[in-house]
Amino acid sequence: MDIATHSPEDHRRRELGAFLRSRRERLSPSATGIAAGQRRRTPGLRREEVAMIAGVGTTWYTWLEQGRDVRPSVEVLTALCQALRLDGAEQRHLFTLAGRQQPERRRIVQTKVEGPLLHMLQSLVLQPAYVVGPRWDVLAWNDAAVAIFGDYGLLEGDARNIIHGVFTDPHRRRLLVDWEQLARATLAAFRAESAKYTGDPDFERLIELMMRSSPEFREWWPQRDVVHRLSGLKHLRHPIAGAMTFEHMSLSIDDGSDMRLIVYTPLAEQNSVVKLQKLLDDLPFERRSA
Repeated sequence: MDIATHSPEDHRRRELGAFLRSRRERLSPSATGIAAGQRRRTPGLRREEVAMIAGVGTTWYTWLEQGRDVRPSVEVLTALCQALRLDGAEQRHLFTLAGRQQPERRRIVQTKVEGPLLHMLQSLVLQPAYVVGPRWDVLAWNDAAVAIFGDYGLLEGDARNIIHGVFTDPHRRRLLVDWEQLARATLAAFRAESAKYTGDPDFERLIELMMRSSPEFREWWPQRDVVHRLSGLKHLRHPIAGAMTFEHMSLSIDDGSDMRLIVYTPLAEQNSVVKLQKLLDDLPFERRSA
């Protein structure tokens, strides 16, 4: 089906229905006090069971899963969250898709890193850091990021996107020690943040590209996992420096642009600070950030 023939609201409703269905199918009847029975063929809960627990009509709930033009109230969405045992990240995702927390459609605006933000980025000498836009395209980076992740200046278009890099770049896959765990978490965070841009042509084009380019993305994206995780440890296996450990933090830029500053702080573990300094000392002049 040609995604361009559908309006953004069509995309939002279909995504809302698919997300509800994915949560329903993974919730066991026993978790809600429902007897599974001997001849149960439906994975997880049935639609009528969710409707009964949430206190809504079965036909209405079926229409909601089918992506029809029904408009659940805040009260109904809250009841569905409880019926499906959604965690905090999943609840925010559901409300966003339903257009309740952020009813207006967000559009990607052209963003440029300049002024104080660029100066801050370049001042992080011993902390690999970069700025990403709403679609997680890398917009600016510092020398330490080049030393660890490679020169983003050599990449063009979608290749400079974080999701594209994690799933298709062999260097990034080798660099991340726990690649599958981190790739799944990255994808879940990307889905959660991209909900407000559902139907945006640039997002849809990236998703279609990734569906063609990565078997893991193709398998995991339909699972519709969401997570809001802004920090954590990352263990790297650098091709020159060897094992390194960083503390990772994602900081929102409060200027309405949906840009984020991503910072990696090297830890004493595995002598990471000394190793990063050595990589920076050996970084060729032509590979340094502008």
